[in-house]
Amino acid sequence: MQVGDPNGPLVIHNHGGPSSRLEAQVFATHALNLGLRFVCVDRPGQGKSDPQQNRTFAGWAADLEAIASALEADRFAVTGWSEGGPWALAAAAYIDPARLVHVSSIAPGSYGAFGTNWAAKYLSQADAMGGFLALHFRPGFQLMYELIDIAATRFPEQYKKGLLKASCPADLDVLADARVLNIMAESGRECFRQGAEGLVADARMLYQQWPFDVAAIHRPVHLWQGTADTFVPYAVNKPLGERMPGAMWHEVADGGHFIAISHAAEVLAVAGKDLAATA
Repeated sequence: MQVGDPNGPLVIHNHGGPSSRLEAQVFATHALNLGLRFVCVDRPGQGKSDPQQNRTFAGWAADLEAIASALEADRFAVTGWSEGGPWALAAAAYIDPARLVHVSSIAPGSYGAFGTNWAAKYLSQADAMGGFLALHFRPGFQLMYELIDIAATRFPEQYKKGLLKASCPADLDVLADARVLNIMAESGRECFRQGAEGLVADARMLYQQWPFDVAAIHRPVHLWQGTADTFVPYAVNKPLGERMPGAMWHEVADGGHFIAISHAAEVLAVAGKDLAATA
């Protein structure tokens, strides 16, 4: 999905999970105001994207470059939110900074950044259990996501209630906007267009030890994190800010997981500035 200015510099966004290309809608106004061409694509097996066997982080980075080339962009920026955050970090690890001129990772699910399921002690009970199942009992992990699939696709109002129940006060403020809440529910439903398998494969890769070393990323990478995030806790990503040489840490006091929306203008303004500086 493309929003913003179709003639502006390119930002490719990595959606969260469960989510899809439809997530782009919550960034549309800010992208247009800043003159950015904002594109969000479904990852393999999610939404309308074909499944892909033997996926790799490097392969997805190559896909992002291919998308930029198809859109005739010599230089581009990448953003990623939540489960999309690690894929943005992979882009930082694998793509030449001369072409990829900006990376923002917003509240990334950095569960494998420093070893397999290293962040389990910081996660909610449900997410910690999910990580265990992802690594040791895939059928159980599959079942977890199939239940989310049922909620998102058949019982959207219950899905919304679950989202609100898990949210901190700052996120509840964001989701009080019915349009935003509906977009997130719609994007979640679209994630499961082909069933849960695509998201299962996506999420399992996040819990396994990542094949790239975040401590070896020296190029600038903007990390955005709310201190009150209940979905991806502050303690999960603060070590990235401390151990990634190129990290530019943006801490949002009392901010939640949905800082991607509440602070979208700031995030995209930084991306726009970097794109303009290399034009």
